[in-house]
Amino acid sequence: MTTAIIDYGSGNLHSAQKAFERAAREHGQTEAVTVTSDPETIRRAERLVLPGVGAFADCRAGLQALAGLDAAMREAVIDRGRPFLGICVGMQLMASRGLEHGESAGLDWIGGDVVAIDPGDPTLKIPHMGWNTLDLARSHPVFDGVATGAGGLHAYFVHSFHFVPDDSAHVLARTDYGAPLTAAVARDNLIGVQFHPEKSQRLGLALIANYLRWRP
Repeated sequence: MTTAIIDYGSGNLHSAQKAFERAAREHGQTEAVTVTSDPETIRRAERLVLPGVGAFADCRAGLQALAGLDAAMREAVIDRGRPFLGICVGMQLMASRGLEHGESAGLDWIGGDVVAIDPGDPTLKIPHMGWNTLDLARSHPVFDGVATGAGGLHAYFVHSFHFVPDDSAHVLARTDYGAPLTAAVARDNLIGVQFHPEKSQRLGLALIANYLRWRP
């Protein structure tokens, strides 16, 4: 089994790869983890991970700059139903469009917009950066056994924009920063998390291990 972490010039690739390898090793999974920008490797992979750091428009441009990458991702994920995990801006790119520094088209895999955080409290700084608990809107295999809610484990966030899906049923988890923010989205074989599982210690490793076992 191969998990492909997609390299398009934006993402904490070394940390992500190490976290996925550690989660696989600690949970007895024989999972090969590769970092790649090769469309054919992405087509063949059993599951895909799209990380992302920075601005929505820059990340989208990075994807589009690599010949055949968009088409390979769509073939693997949408046409063939391979499990997909978007992380931070990689999750935001699943949206229809991003509204950071103008309007940019997203992958449009889950309808909705990526909009600026408005905590409604002038004492709360933007970006939202730090450790927060998660409130699950519904159960999901990738969160099996992960302690959520007020007394749960903490996830590490750093972002100024968040994903607002058109259909609230696609929101899997929220966190609070003066107002509810989308922390995770999911439908079918797609899941995306706004936080960084590779930096989220116990919560992150548990979530990654669950993702590597997930068979949607």
